[in-house]
Amino acid sequence: MEKNSVRRAVVAGQFYPASAQGLRRNIESLIDVSIDPETKTKKYNVKSDVIACMLPHAGYMYSGQVAGKTVSSINIKDRVILLGPNHTGYGANFSIICEGTWETPLGNLEVDSELAKKLLNNCPSLREDLLAHAYEHSLEVELPFLQYFKENFKIVPISILSDDLHALKEIGRQMGEAIKELNIKDNVLLVASTDMTHYEPYALAKKKDKEAIEAILELDEDKLIDKVKRLNISMCGYAAVAVMLSAAKYLGAKTSRLIHYQTSGDVTRDFSSVVGYAGIVIY
Repeated sequence: MEKNSVRRAVVAGQFYPASAQGLRRNIESLIDVSIDPETKTKKYNVKSDVIACMLPHAGYMYSGQVAGKTVSSINIKDRVILLGPNHTGYGANFSIICEGTWETPLGNLEVDSELAKKLLNNCPSLREDLLAHAYEHSLEVELPFLQYFKENFKIVPISILSDDLHALKEIGRQMGEAIKELNIKDNVLLVASTDMTHYEPYALAKKKDKEAIEAILELDEDKLIDKVKRLNISMCGYAAVAVMLSAAKYLGAKTSRLIHYQTSGDVTRDFSSVVGYAGIVIY
């Protein structure tokens, strides 16, 4: 992307409302809000400083409550690295955008060119590539939730198509190095975007997802990928989570917490074939 180019919001009106007013109302219905009796203003959860988080990326009707509970529990930093799966198959295995802005109904977000170019220089596997991002929803759907709580922040979008564990761990380590070299560790939030098991019966999906979640909570990307492959867990963004875990540990992460888990069946009441969603924070 060129410096002044805009990546359009391609799933607005599908995964989430296309108007700013409708989108804000939708998000507000998915998060914990109370009214302060003295000031008559809205009160949200007590927020924590975290190094990273994992969020789902389905339509807000299905996964929005998980995303809302998770995002409302953390402080959004000024710089956000977005890591997500490449569902379309277009573009490079590891695709980064270094220039331009991303459109959402809540306003455009500027790409953090300084950080993106530093990552591109530090991570030989990364390629500057627009095609992987042009029609991909996994990063786009996270932005309105982040914007609801913080209007101004810069983003670095990274789309991942490969599941090469060595490459994933190396990118995570190199990402951590770049952040430390820029001395911005306390001002960067890593966001890994993934849904969990896809289209399996409720009980089986929960069983499989429990295995994957345990590995993530242990901050063990090796165990996560082993379980995904050995147990045939159809978790679309496990590679993005592996990069996030590797980078977060390099930046000093020691612990984690599952904020919320549910499935599409909890919304539709159809438990014959569900998709799982989990929100996790790492600090």
